[in-house]
Amino acid sequence: MLYKLLILAILAAILISLFSGAVFLAKGNDNNNRMVTSLTARITLSILLVIVLIVGFMTGQIQPHGL
Repeated sequence: MLYKLLILAILAAILISLFSGAVFLAKGNDNNNRMVTSLTARITLSILLVIVLIVGFMTGQIQPHGL
């Protein structure tokens, strides 16, 4: 259960980063460092999510199920 909460927390962080990047883009400031930082964080969190999912499948913490 704790493992699934970790996955949900990472997904929530990705969404927060996505919306913060959209806000920075909408403001249209000349300084794009905040938007680049948001994009970098989102990419890093996405890679972390993939790693966590792979480890979860390999250790049996999460199991896929069919439809």
